[in-house]
Amino acid sequence: MRVAFRHASAANPQTGEPIFTVGGLRVDLSRREVTIDGEAIHLTPNEFRLISVLVKNAGKVLTHRQLLREVWGPDSNEETHYLRVYMNQLRQKLEADSARPQYLLTESGVGYRLVSEI
Repeated sequence: MRVAFRHASAANPQTGEPIFTVGGLRVDLSRREVTIDGEAIHLTPNEFRLISVLVKNAGKVLTHRQLLREVWGPDSNEETHYLRVYMNQLRQKLEADSARPQYLLTESGVGYRLVSEI
């Protein structure tokens, strides 16, 4: 987990856990808070689980299967439409222009990546 938070710029003062920050995106996993440019973003439980997995692996490409297993469990390996729907919802909420994402990148034919630096 320490490697995933290499680029974390702060720690939660109550828990001491890292807070992931890149550009205007800030994710505090221990408090379950996500903000963009200081504005709180409401995420559903599945959206939060998805962003959590991406944050813990920031900068790395995660395959569709890896993400499905982590978020929806081992029996959902073939449910890629779930992943596409939720990634679209996250982009709508987190990106200034969801058609040209700067945080949540698609790696064609492989999976997705949360950028660790902008």
